[in-house]
Amino acid sequence: LLFFAIYVSHSRLRDQNATCPNCRTEISKNNSSRNLAVEKAVSELPAECQYCSKEFPNKSIDYHESTECEDRPTDCKYARIGCQWRGPIHEVSTHEGNCAHPRKSGADVMVALQAHDAKAAEDKKLFLTLIDLLSYEKIIFNDLQLKPYRTDEYVHRLYYETSRFSAFNHQWVVKAIINKSQRDPHESCERDITYQLILKSKTTSPLPMHFFVLRGPFSDIKVDTQIYKHDFADTEAESPFKLLPLPDTAECNRLLAAKAINFRLIMFLASK
Repeated sequence: LLFFAIYVSHSRLRDQNATCPNCRTEISKNNSSRNLAVEKAVSELPAECQYCSKEFPNKSIDYHESTECEDRPTDCKYARIGCQWRGPIHEVSTHEGNCAHPRKSGADVMVALQAHDAKAAEDKKLFLTLIDLLSYEKIIFNDLQLKPYRTDEYVHRLYYETSRFSAFNHQWVVKAIINKSQRDPHESCERDITYQLILKSKTTSPLPMHFFVLRGPFSDIKVDTQIYKHDFADTEAESPFKLLPLPDTAECNRLLAAKAINFRLIMFLASK
């Protein structure tokens, strides 16, 4: 599945159809179907653990690597006070017995504790902001779909856009670009998606708006919560492009390989 996502997303960025490197048949979700017999056979084939190199049935390799393998990597329990050790789980007890961090003075571990507190404060601020927004009178959400398009430039660039939708008696669209419209995003191993909210109708007064993306009932997007704010007006109809906070490039490739990107957009309009 990961190979499929990378291959199809790479072809989409190059404005090409993805084809099988052997038989040249077009690869797409429209003409692909699951072969359950082959899937069952593959699940019984041996797979090598990436940590201990032992072989296990394909269907159980994920559980082994995440739970059973004695060579799976783990962090020291004193990581929150600055220990950067990371190694196989069977060595963690020996390391923690000799770890110098629990014997350091308070002043020595303050830097790590401050970083930990800063992250906790950031998470708390996000939570309190969300709680405050939920008290707003004007809240609305839309389940949307970003579809791929190409610009009319000499070198066509990929972008995504939703259909127009209604919120607070106005018309809106969401637009997204890859790697900030980099000229050749297919040449980069790292990929990200940024998006903007665009007001499509006229307004006689400013619209102070908070908004963020999350997974909806018709979506499997893996996205973190990041709240953005923009004051919309006739002269400020487009918000700046903001990062869609995906976990990694693999998730970005998976979304690019899909026919469309489904998500839920929540919008909060501040009272006048």
